[in-house]
Amino acid sequence: MMKANEIRKMTSAELEGKLLDLKKDLFTLRMQHATNQLDNPTQIAVVKKEIARIKTILREKELRPEA
Repeated sequence: MMKANEIRKMTSAELEGKLLDLKKDLFTLRMQHATNQLDNPTQIAVVKKEIARIKTILREKELRPEA
């Protein structure tokens, strides 16, 4: 799990790539959960929070391009 400070240091392109990877991970976790193959269901919440964190920082960068 990445901290907000680490995410803020990344470029917008890197964040978009990371967001895409996390969405793929979330899809995989949901499929595993639906087929009762997921060992740790709390991992879904962790990935969702990571996605939200990245989206928030992308929005901050959008509103303040100099930041």
